[in-house]
Amino acid sequence: MIVPKRTPVVRSARTVLRPFRSEDIDGRVRCGKDPEIIRMFGGSPAFSEPVSMPLDDATAWYDEVSTDSNPLHWAVETEGEFIGTARLHGLDETDRRARYAIGLLDRGRLGIGLGTEVTQAVLQYGFGTLGLHRIDLRVLAYNTRAIRCYLRCGFVEEGRERDAAYVQNKWHDDVIMGILEHEVRTP
Repeated sequence: MIVPKRTPVVRSARTVLRPFRSEDIDGRVRCGKDPEIIRMFGGSPAFSEPVSMPLDDATAWYDEVSTDSNPLHWAVETEGEFIGTARLHGLDETDRRARYAIGLLDRGRLGIGLGTEVTQAVLQYGFGTLGLHRIDLRVLAYNTRAIRCYLRCGFVEEGRERDAAYVQNKWHDDVIMGILEHEVRTP
């Protein structure tokens, strides 16, 4: 397995997974902060309606992601606009495994299959190009949209970590899902 030194570009029918660039600051401002999206990531927002993201916050976010040493951390773009991130992390070259995470931040782009498309592209890259044997993830049990996406892509539920996350004054389970190289579905 050869891990790239630089972030590779990975394409699907409607998305491009690419290295972060400074224009993503404007894209992050445009996406704003959506309380439902934040909640799906395990946050407890103090606001109930979407709010704008200050330029300073978006710049700090960009500074963090652009200095991430992980070459498998992508900006997700569709129709020329930044809409989120995806990454393979916790890479274990001996066991040929990694953990997957995706975060689509543009509420207007949810529910139209882009998450599935990005996930399939990352799986194809992980298994096909990197030669991984296993990719796993954790998702909050109430994030049913994400769970449906992962199931469509071939992930299976392997277990639950009970009361693993305290979100909005309530305990929630983490669902542990995984997929093996021979289980990946081609788009």
